[in-house]
Amino acid sequence: MLRPFAAFVLIALWLGQAATAVTAEQQPVVNVYSARHYDTDDELYKRFTEQTGIQVRVIEGKSDELLARLKREGEFSPADVLITVDAGRLHKAVEEGVFQPIESTDLEARVPATLRHPDGLWFGLSKRARVLAVSRERVDDSVTQLNYEDLTKPDWKGRVLVRSSSNIYNQSMVASMIATDGPEAAQAWCGALVENFARRPQGGDRDQIAAVAAGEGDVAIVNHYYYARMLTGTPQEQEAASKVRIIFPNQDERGTHVNISGAGVVRSAPNRENAVRFIEFLASEEAQKVFAGGNQEYPVVEDVSITSVLSELGPFRSDSVNATDLGVYNREAVMIMDRVGWR
Repeated sequence: MLRPFAAFVLIALWLGQAATAVTAEQQPVVNVYSARHYDTDDELYKRFTEQTGIQVRVIEGKSDELLARLKREGEFSPADVLITVDAGRLHKAVEEGVFQPIESTDLEARVPATLRHPDGLWFGLSKRARVLAVSRERVDDSVTQLNYEDLTKPDWKGRVLVRSSSNIYNQSMVASMIATDGPEAAQAWCGALVENFARRPQGGDRDQIAAVAAGEGDVAIVNHYYYARMLTGTPQEQEAASKVRIIFPNQDERGTHVNISGAGVVRSAPNRENAVRFIEFLASEEAQKVFAGGNQEYPVVEDVSITSVLSELGPFRSDSVNATDLGVYNREAVMIMDRVGWR
């Protein structure tokens, strides 16, 4: 038999543990599935918790893996928010019924209409420009303006580098052309571009820049942030980046193709209000500087300062294609690219 004092201590300890368990259960949380993998995002999650008291629980993975997981979990998924890259993947999530619509005057005021779903299913949080990286050695400095269409001309035969048609960035770029000029014009462009390839598409965007630096081609179609990150990357990356310069295409016409990373509230979100607050936080001026700047992306919110690296690239005009269309025309874009032999 326990002595009275020992029994009192055990009861006190049990009550303390029970109180701690209740507190942990009652602490507000938001469960985030994210396809982004940046330390700066982790810093933002900490700031959100400090400001709101809402704990951020994160599961990271590739976009397709996270979508497959959400499908398996169904209505029992613990996920509140899905963050993914590229409008094409956001559209796929919409098609699979992942998101629920939300109304937020804050998000509607801060995120441009072209960078969010018209029914509030998802909101863009950072922008990625599809630019041209040209050789400093073999492309004259007088060439300061180029259009995507210019790369199909005879002057560029055997000089163009780009990754494969299976890449979502290229699919979205072609989808933007379908939305702007129609499928026939987009197919004509793709076919002529393939004729000007310097080599069979291979590797990622960094590899295209490195290939230009190595003389395998004279111009590469890449997302701007790969170049920006190479400028401060490994010595090899810095050397390769120093041998190219960036041109924002179509500045006298429709503007440079822009894609996004974005987020939406999961249909079965157990913590819906916390999820909305979390996405609103990511669109705040404070968060936009960090969220976009961590990967050298552009903020979606106007008048938010950008990194010094991006400032040196200068201002540019982006196209006005609604990001939703990049997903709507994805299948047609893939069929066109297959049809013309873009592998």
